[in-house]
Amino acid sequence: MTAPRFFGPEFSELEAADPEIAGVLTDELDRLRGGLQLIASENLTSPAVLAAQGSVLTNKYAEGYPGARYYGGCDVVDRAENLAIERAKALFGADHVNVQPHSGANANLAVYAAFAKPGDAILAMSLPHGGHLTHGSKVSFSGRWFTAIPYHVHRDTELIDYDEVRELALVHRPRIIVAGATAYSREIDFAAFRAIADEVDAILWVDAAHFIGLVAGQAIPSPIPYADVISATTHKVLRGPRGGMLMCREEHARAIDKAVFPFSQGGPLMHAIAAKAVAFREAHSEDFRRYAAQVVENAQSMTTALVESGMRAVSGGTDTHLALLDLSHLGVDGRTAEGRCAAAGITLNKNAIPFDPAPPAVASGIRVGSAATTTQGFDAADSAVVGTLVARAVQAEAGTAAGDRELDSIRGEVAALVGRKPAYPRA
Repeated sequence: MTAPRFFGPEFSELEAADPEIAGVLTDELDRLRGGLQLIASENLTSPAVLAAQGSVLTNKYAEGYPGARYYGGCDVVDRAENLAIERAKALFGADHVNVQPHSGANANLAVYAAFAKPGDAILAMSLPHGGHLTHGSKVSFSGRWFTAIPYHVHRDTELIDYDEVRELALVHRPRIIVAGATAYSREIDFAAFRAIADEVDAILWVDAAHFIGLVAGQAIPSPIPYADVISATTHKVLRGPRGGMLMCREEHARAIDKAVFPFSQGGPLMHAIAAKAVAFREAHSEDFRRYAAQVVENAQSMTTALVESGMRAVSGGTDTHLALLDLSHLGVDGRTAEGRCAAAGITLNKNAIPFDPAPPAVASGIRVGSAATTTQGFDAADSAVVGTLVARAVQAEAGTAAGDRELDSIRGEVAALVGRKPAYPRA
């Protein structure tokens, strides 16, 4: 087997040592190249990020921070971490940056550790209305260790109810107020959250995991001037390796660093930190700013096509990289829609909608994102086609002769579309 582009020269060694795992890699590359990747929390990293991630830096234990490690021999990896920190500070205008969290959830754990004690009240967006498991769900440490108070969206507009946020804050006096979500498509009013946090003397934490790449690309406003602390992932729109990061005001730097190490993590993943540094450099460019703007334009174009094809966009549309679509009036649930799309070569996820009568495992909606397709070079016209293909797949009755023919037809159209602008194009 010839090493596929972007796997690097080491692929032949992997193939010889473990052909089964080598096959997994090639199959995943084929999957990415052969279909539409619309999961809003996924993207396609650059070859440079992949090279840093799969590097000799994985060998080094480096507990602690640059210049203050618990192991010797860290002079070289210190350079990588310092580059990542300084590049992130320049990119976002942050006072302090910690690039060691292994994931967004790990970063979120560190925020709790830095600012709250078990039992403290935490005010965060309700999970069924777009929040995250680590914002107080009972199945997460956040809901077991802290007293979670959920806020919601308006039933009529499906936008965050800032009046309710303030009322709940005044009643419960939370230690932390969380702004951020995983299935909310509109810009968040960080100034309003800051004012509420100041009124009740709470820490304002912005979980920017989903939209930090749009902030880097100056496509949406930054939470930096308003938040005490910001957690984020380095994948998603930011287009780096899978991982987490934290940014905070200088006054909170020591608390945040101690909450990551030694409280919640040991040795950092130095290969991942080097890959984060590469991604930050890539994001600090005019090309990335154009990319971020295109991500938003593509999400809006795709959403318009979905609405014109009979779906309802929650909150009426999107300002970001993702959209949430209500399928309930079509007589199709989210789980069924996800399966039909998969059969047509379209990867997306079922998702609850606000005030959803269906259980989460079934859901009444789907969530779509434009980050990965934009990386492939899709424009607004392409994205409108994508929206139409998704809508057709959702409404094709799999298991019937006509439905299966339609899904086969859509799969062919998907293959032709991605063939013109593939993921990781061949040399």
